[in-house]
Amino acid sequence: MKNYYYFLGVKEGASEEDIKKAYRKLSLKYHPDKNQNDEFFVDRFREIQEAYENLIDPERRRMYDQNFGTQERSYRTTSPPVIKSFSANKVRAKKGEEIIITWKTQNADVVKILPFGLEKYYGERIFKVTGFKDGKFQILLHATNSLTHRTAVQGITITEVFENDKEKYRDEVEDLLKPKRTAENDAKLPKTLKIVVMILLAIALIVFLIFISE
Repeated sequence: MKNYYYFLGVKEGASEEDIKKAYRKLSLKYHPDKNQNDEFFVDRFREIQEAYENLIDPERRRMYDQNFGTQERSYRTTSPPVIKSFSANKVRAKKGEEIIITWKTQNADVVKILPFGLEKYYGERIFKVTGFKDGKFQILLHATNSLTHRTAVQGITITEVFENDKEKYRDEVEDLLKPKRTAENDAKLPKTLKIVVMILLAIALIVFLIFISE
């Protein structure tokens, strides 16, 4: 049975107002129209709606609480959560390239993959990396047993591959040769010397680019 309270991010004893606030916030965040109708957001939006509809109606909520409590007592385990597998079809990718991750957990009733969100205890997800930080894109799988409050964590790091290695080297060299300007240096260097330094740096950059293009 799905944990509707977890889907909405509220406690089991949450008030009607808390449930409404949580639904409004999450429905705006995960609405497909705001996320290019991505399948992931479509599924999450559907689950949020399902949770809200079952918890906002007093009678449906009473029946859900009764069934959910019975199931928890019958099936929940105190065994530690385990990540049996978590992998990506590639760990080096260009910006905008498609990546597939797969995972399988055990003894976990709450599974979250960052930066995406809640997932089932096993599955597959296809996505595109739209941005790297310092040449890296980090994916973290959290598998939690909420009964024992224990969590297993595993990560995958995707390393950025540049479209053109020459472009990468050129950017690095330009950054390296770029003069570090300070008010003190500007005061000490005569204008003519500044021009000479800039010319020499430009020549060095041209020579380097010719060298790596051969």
